[in-house]
Amino acid sequence: MATFLYRLGRLAFRRRHFVALIWVALLVLAGAGAASAPAAGSTSFSIPGTEAQKAFDLLEQRFPGASADGATGRVVFKAPEGEKMTDAANKATVEKTVKALGDGSEVVSVSDPFTTNAVSKDGTVAYASVQYKVPGMELKDSTRDALESTADEARADGLTVDVGGDALQAAAEAGAIGEVIGLAIAAVVLVITLGSLVAAGLPLLTAIIGVGIGVSTITALAKALDLGDTTSTLALMIGLAVGIDYALFIVSRYRGELADGRDREEAAGRATGTAGSAVVFAGLTVVIALAGLAVVNVPMLTKMGLAAAGTVVIAVLIALTMIPAMLGYAGRRIRPAGEKRKKAVASEEPAKPNMGTRWASFVIRRPAAVLLLGVVGLGAIALPATQLELGLPDDGSQPTSTTQRRAYDTLSEGFGPGFNGPLMIVVDAKGSDDPKAAATTVTDGIKGLKDVVTVTPATFNKAGDTATITVIPDSKPSSTQTEDLVHAIRDKGGDIKADTGAEVLVTGTTAMNIDFSQKLNDALIPYLGLVVGLAFLLLIVVFRSILVPLKAALGFLLSVLAALGAVVAVFQWGWLAGLIGVEETGPIMSMMPIFMVGVVFGLAMDYEVFLVTRMREAYVHGESPSQAVVTGFKHSARVVAAAAVIMMAVFGGFISSGESMIKMIGFGLAIAVFFDAFVVRMAIVPAVLALLGKKAWWLPKWLDRALPNVDVEGEGLRAMDDKDVDPDEDRELVRV
Repeated sequence: MATFLYRLGRLAFRRRHFVALIWVALLVLAGAGAASAPAAGSTSFSIPGTEAQKAFDLLEQRFPGASADGATGRVVFKAPEGEKMTDAANKATVEKTVKALGDGSEVVSVSDPFTTNAVSKDGTVAYASVQYKVPGMELKDSTRDALESTADEARADGLTVDVGGDALQAAAEAGAIGEVIGLAIAAVVLVITLGSLVAAGLPLLTAIIGVGIGVSTITALAKALDLGDTTSTLALMIGLAVGIDYALFIVSRYRGELADGRDREEAAGRATGTAGSAVVFAGLTVVIALAGLAVVNVPMLTKMGLAAAGTVVIAVLIALTMIPAMLGYAGRRIRPAGEKRKKAVASEEPAKPNMGTRWASFVIRRPAAVLLLGVVGLGAIALPATQLELGLPDDGSQPTSTTQRRAYDTLSEGFGPGFNGPLMIVVDAKGSDDPKAAATTVTDGIKGLKDVVTVTPATFNKAGDTATITVIPDSKPSSTQTEDLVHAIRDKGGDIKADTGAEVLVTGTTAMNIDFSQKLNDALIPYLGLVVGLAFLLLIVVFRSILVPLKAALGFLLSVLAALGAVVAVFQWGWLAGLIGVEETGPIMSMMPIFMVGVVFGLAMDYEVFLVTRMREAYVHGESPSQAVVTGFKHSARVVAAAAVIMMAVFGGFISSGESMIKMIGFGLAIAVFFDAFVVRMAIVPAVLALLGKKAWWLPKWLDRALPNVDVEGEGLRAMDDKDVDPDEDRELVRV
């Protein structure tokens, strides 16, 4: 691997015009494709294999044209102080609004609150429901604009009017200001780490080009592949972070090779062969983790993972080819590592060990204490994760400044908290002798359950074999009481089927969210086993050790649990929530645990590979285990720390997003990188390696013979030094 990438780096350095032209051409093509592609909204949402999805599919068959999964808009009216909605002027305004809401090609129906009993008992609140043909994620912008403008006209007549429901479901916003700040912090860290504006600019430039190609490609294919805005946001987040980091490691190694006296082309080849090998395997772990999200069998999550994995692949390819090419363009503007420092101490006493060396030496002297402190500290931070409550964000989690949140609160005030999360009961009476009697049995059975406020009469389809019943819970949609009610209805449905032959299914947005959370919970352990198992095998090949990959996996689990604990403390408990703009606490987004496992595992293995490969390189070349740890930190600690700060800055930039899901993901990933890089990799890893000594690098002889030699440490390059041959003529040294 090392010699193959060495040749590739030298080739890219020599043929830099050609390499740069290829990547710029790809960027232009992807950009042109994105500019000419049809606009696409958020990806459609389905959860195969769940009862809620089965009910939706059944409704599509038995109620053709009813748009069972169509968007719903709720226009909520509140009378001025001291007035009622039934007052003549207010009633006239509502009727005019209802008529205007019925216009539009995507509107199926509009309910009049005065004919559907949608007025609160005290008469101060009323609402009109608008049913659309397509899901909220697929509504045209013109339809949303018409809904909002109609509400504005009603406000002008003196009523308080807000709009809720999924009809106003907006595309996720990443928080442009936060992204700019994140990139600015990354630029400052790069300048400090690499010592010059030119060297710092290369990782930023190549990362932006890579992300530009990846996100533009996603945009171009969004309509055809049903990719949503959240997909491109995740690709942007991950692509920027790994793109900058991968380029940083190669540029840093290049400066080190220059400091060893190599010419620039040779240094570019060596940097690509050594640091580039680590980039390849680090990238593979990220790709495995992201692509592994497919095992959850949620199409939206699968697409997000695959799209982000594709962006990581582009980042790896750019690091291996465009970075050496850019190094060729930079020439002498990139100086050898430590050049200024060497000049300063040339006539003085020898330079002091750098911070990485001093820290590693400290850890080796007190490995047990450092290990205990790190494990106990992260364990304490992880404790809130034991109180983790999962759910999907609804209008109740929106900022109080939004019309969706105001509509949610007004409906809760007028009709009760459960009104925002109605349950739809589908009665499949095709196997029943008396469908109407079966529906009555279902209605009566649900009325007797705890936490039920209202049960509407059954509505049958034209064939008379399927009915729908709406149930209003007493608790808000995200509460555990509502979840218990869903399970209670389903349990009762089993008895009803045995008695009447009718199948009872619970669906609706609230039930869909509950099923989604359960599906993710059920998939977490298999997904964790698959991803960690594959990466464990990959790291055995890289490190040629059993205990080092095992230690890497256990350290990852510790950091991800601590990160989940921090997420629970902030977003569920509200600790320090005001500092990052969390206006409403509540359940943690259902996909957060499995998403963090996937992404954080891949990123954690990045630091493991970059840091420990340098240690193994020193150990293989004859140093003692303890000295190899110090050498690894001497050469890699500063760069790994800089890479972690950059990644934290990029992820942290997304905390400014107004979208609660993006904000939570940004915070979770940023804090996870902090824990993993600075506690696990910088403290726990050297402590464990110091305690294990030579045992850390133990590998059974039979397994050593069976594993392929990928040569991440660059042994083939050292062999070339020993033989003093031209690598372009010695084909026997290539190891892949």
